[in-house]
Amino acid sequence: MPIDQSLPFHPVRIAVLTVSDTRGFAEDRSGDTLVERLTAAGHILADRVILRDDVDAIGEQLRRWIADDTVDCVVTTGGTGVTGRDVTPEAVERVADKMIPGFGELFRWLSYAKIGTSTVQSRACACVAGGTYIFALPGSTGAVKDGWDGILADQLDSRHRPCNFVELMPRLTER
Repeated sequence: MPIDQSLPFHPVRIAVLTVSDTRGFAEDRSGDTLVERLTAAGHILADRVILRDDVDAIGEQLRRWIADDTVDCVVTTGGTGVTGRDVTPEAVERVADKMIPGFGELFRWLSYAKIGTSTVQSRACACVAGGTYIFALPGSTGAVKDGWDGILADQLDSRHRPCNFVELMPRLTER
């Protein structure tokens, strides 16, 4: 979809959360990929955290960022599979005001072109919580690239037409 270069670009302040029982910052290629892509796009890295697969800890971190006026958006990587330890979607649902089902649907559609029916094992999801966007991506670097390049790069660009998530930010907390 087109980017209207006549419009101003508004950088989004994005926090990155890696959910993993095994990775630290030195091994976090998926988190690194997100940081590289969001900063290359002109956005601001607001914070970066790595947490174990613990639904309460993930939810607590998400709530901190939701309450933080310097964070517009959270992108998570990891914990979206179907094993017993994969709990990121549950944490996202606990804090959500509104789920954005189209995000997961579009992610799986894009992913299908690369990994076929294995995409059904992904529970990528998104929501709005307290005026903050939260996008949960799988933990593989390929999935992070697909999610950023195929969806978030456009939807977090204020110049993207016909519409984008950025232009809705001022209205997310309307009642």
